[in-house]
Amino acid sequence: MTERTVAPWLRCDLPDRLLAVRAAEGDEDSFAVLVRRHGRPLLALAGHLLGNPQDAEEAVQDAFVSAWRRLPEYRHDAEFHTWMYRITVNRCLTVRRHRPPPLPLDSVAEPEAGNAWSQPARTAEQEAATTALSRALFELDAGQRICWILREVQGLSYREIAQVTRSSEQTVRGRLYRARRSLQEAMSPWR
Repeated sequence: MTERTVAPWLRCDLPDRLLAVRAAEGDEDSFAVLVRRHGRPLLALAGHLLGNPQDAEEAVQDAFVSAWRRLPEYRHDAEFHTWMYRITVNRCLTVRRHRPPPLPLDSVAEPEAGNAWSQPARTAEQEAATTALSRALFELDAGQRICWILREVQGLSYREIAQVTRSSEQTVRGRLYRARRSLQEAMSPWR
């Protein structure tokens, strides 16, 4: 979305709830503030879920377009950012369903042993470990991956994750436990 000039009265810290009400009434400046306020965290979330910056940017833009159209339906029973996380997660899941499956985890080559003090070797090993973690994340089922990213990367509370995923806090805790266990197993060669 393009950067817009916003009315001076919107530069203050108005709460999301008020901005969402104004945006639902057609105030584009209020919606622009919400986009600026929540765009980066949503882009980070989409980036982690999709693994591709271009797909992530497109998914977030689609999520904001969808939110703009659906603002009159927004009932304020959840925080605006939680509502946007839900829309973004749904959009990312749709994008992932239309993609070919990721490479299997065992296709990652083991880093070669080298001089422990060699910076290029250390960098290559870190990159390989990061790649392995990314692939391990994509091997998780969607529910586990979403819960893990919302908790460990985005820092949402269990309650907020439960709202985003439309599940109970107990379900979120179980998904996080299984995701952490799977990731621990997948990353054991890198310890």
